[in-house]
Amino acid sequence: QVQLVVPMAVVFAPGSVPGDLPRPLPFRDVQEMEISVNLRTSVTSRYEIRYRSTTAQEEAALAAATAREADAALYPLQDTTLGSLTMYVVPETSSLLPQGINVYVGKHRSALVRAGGGLAALQARLREVTQLMSFTATSIAAALSDRVPDGQLGPDARRNLKSSLGYEITFSLLNPDPKSHTVDWDIEGAVNRFVKPVLDKLSLVANFSVDSQILYYAVLGVTPRYDKESSSFLLSAHSLPHVINPVEARLGSSAASLYPVLNFLLYVPERSHSPLYIQDKDGAPVSTNAFHSPRWGGIMVYNVEAPASPQTSLPLHVDVDMARVMEVFLAQLRLLFGLSREEVPPEFLLESPGNEGLADWELDHLLWAHTVENIATVSTTLTSLAQLLDKIGNIVIKDDVASEVYRAVASVQSAVTELSLGHLLAAFQASKEAVTCSERAFFDPSLLHLLYFPDDQKFAIYIPLFLPMAVPILLSLAKIVRETRLRKKEPTKMD
Repeated sequence: QVQLVVPMAVVFAPGSVPGDLPRPLPFRDVQEMEISVNLRTSVTSRYEIRYRSTTAQEEAALAAATAREADAALYPLQDTTLGSLTMYVVPETSSLLPQGINVYVGKHRSALVRAGGGLAALQARLREVTQLMSFTATSIAAALSDRVPDGQLGPDARRNLKSSLGYEITFSLLNPDPKSHTVDWDIEGAVNRFVKPVLDKLSLVANFSVDSQILYYAVLGVTPRYDKESSSFLLSAHSLPHVINPVEARLGSSAASLYPVLNFLLYVPERSHSPLYIQDKDGAPVSTNAFHSPRWGGIMVYNVEAPASPQTSLPLHVDVDMARVMEVFLAQLRLLFGLSREEVPPEFLLESPGNEGLADWELDHLLWAHTVENIATVSTTLTSLAQLLDKIGNIVIKDDVASEVYRAVASVQSAVTELSLGHLLAAFQASKEAVTCSERAFFDPSLLHLLYFPDDQKFAIYIPLFLPMAVPILLSLAKIVRETRLRKKEPTKMD
């Protein structure tokens, strides 16, 4: 039974304190909610809330002209521990929040909430914000998707990548028609400028390696449909799944990889199929001209403008606009990690994370989900190992395997304890250690069940070998015994 504890501070600015507070500030409160996963498993979320008034420094920061400036000024004054949240309640008449906006979620671990109504209305609004910034029942169910009955999961629950100790990201440029196009892309510069800040932020979650390749004469494997009205070629939504398999056979990146591989493909269509556009399910063109495949990656079609005159010499030189391409790929990367910002009420304003690609609270969101998933993975792995060892009675368990199992159990217990204390980072690191130890024990070569045979198989193998040899040996032994008895019965002659 896992308990997720979120330390939280609710800070009231002057003029925003509700009249129906149960006792004078400061005071503490606890709110609990149970997230049911299946009949046997449930996760308890516990919000430990500390209500207080603003300090003089916080009041000065909240006097800023805009919410963004206030958020930046408040950052050094708040608790920046991973998993903690700070909610600043501002008066209903405050000009910090734009008209019609009741909640501003900043880049860090704080939000500005407009006061309105009594304590019950404020608490309902705060609950909505805290779930957005930490975890929801949906995100926990998605993390434990292997244990949730199929009917209870939403369609997007299995879209996110599974928790792993590392990920490999491969950027591939597909040029199916090098006779017509010489494509030049500054992938190294683009990775350093756009991707590296995001991966630096995500380095807490896992290790990342990035590589790139250019594939010539690599086609999509699906013939696009020609549209006379727009004089262009179209790929419909139902044909997109058939695009991936032929391309994946050429990528070759996942064959020797220990970790999940994320593929981001930039496809420059051949001249005979240019321009090429992707349609959605309703037949409308997709604005980014790209699509993503859950737990696999994404593909973007990059059209090249046709030459002005037919006499233009081939191949055409194409310089790829990497800013436009990376904007799409980073959005797809966020989707793969389950960081999409689609389900937000209209009264919420979310600050853009900027170059870093994700806000601090989004990183926490990821850590909560991965910690719970790691604990469940270790539990499953160790249960499977115990069942295997129970089946094979004569299996030999080495000391180093036993120590890995003990370490995995100790680490997962430590992770559960740290979660119940509200220490997210320590819990996540302990859960990673538990996964490493349990996998090491489970995949130890000495525990390969093929090395150990059931007794009936041993008899079936050895009896045909030993029976032909045993018959003459047994007959000889019987003859020796018989002769010995006869010799004893003969009377001995006395001189």
